[in-house]
Amino acid sequence: MKIGKPAEKPTLAPVSTGPAAPNTPADAAARTAQPGKLEKSAQVELSSAASSLMSGAGSAEFDAAKVERISKAIDDGSFKVNPEVIADKLISNAQELLGKVQR
Repeated sequence: MKIGKPAEKPTLAPVSTGPAAPNTPADAAARTAQPGKLEKSAQVELSSAASSLMSGAGSAEFDAAKVERISKAIDDGSFKVNPEVIADKLISNAQELLGKVQR
């Protein structure tokens, strides 16, 4: 991974997920006769975990005072990271998302 200015990204051409290009002039005329009409796309189903994340369920309120305290602790060098707690919470969150919580 590079740090610094990212290289210019090339312009990407749109990708069609619909049927193949028309084979006959009649097919092309049928598609262009209805501009603005979209073809059917794939169906997407969200898991319950994804649905709850999208709805914002269970999200805590923003605590500006806590953010300010942590920001000051980082600035003055007194903020300490506890890797064991972080690892435990990561494992717990992963187990919860996978539905393997043991209580």
